[in-house]
Amino acid sequence: MSVPSDSIMVVTDIDDLVKRVALRAASDSKDLPEPVDDAQISEAEGLLGFALHPLLVRLYREVADGGFGPDYRLLPLHGPGSSVVGEYMTRREASLGAEYPEWPEGVVPILTWGCAMYAGVDCLSADGQVLLFEPNPYNGGSWEQCWFLDSAGLAAWLGTWLAGTGWFEEDAIDRDDLVEPRPWDQAASRLHSGAQPNSQAESVSL
Repeated sequence: MSVPSDSIMVVTDIDDLVKRVALRAASDSKDLPEPVDDAQISEAEGLLGFALHPLLVRLYREVADGGFGPDYRLLPLHGPGSSVVGEYMTRREASLGAEYPEWPEGVVPILTWGCAMYAGVDCLSADGQVLLFEPNPYNGGSWEQCWFLDSAGLAAWLGTWLAGTGWFEEDAIDRDDLVEPRPWDQAASRLHSGAQPNSQAESVSL
């Protein structure tokens, strides 16, 4: 069966992105954690109850078990201590049955920005949209005003980090072309009803 050329291009682009992330990660830190293996990925997905986004899987399997990326850097997949799985499960357990859930299903925290702010990857979206959880606007009731869309996809988000053009860079405020996170228009439906987005993550291998 022939493979569409555009599919080949997507895979090639992702391969290149993962290689560039690995080079940057090695340059930034000489003591990166070892990457996780397939068994650890399967264990994480079993605990989470859904599949991690394919690009996120590649980062943890081919680059390192966290310790790279912008600012405070990616969390490890598993504990002890703060981790992707641990942070997600803690927040989801607190949200289940709550009148005003704080954390939506399928969004895994991948790093902290400090001050209880998190970057999260929406594993239920095809491109793995990257979200910002910023609790400071909370004044009671719904948490939807605390959720922002940082990037339409994980690949694009990583690209801004590699290029030094993210809103989180130290000199970002001085740039005229700065693109800041905007309110997440799916926040209300994802928080209050548990509804999945229209475009769910596809079963693809990156």
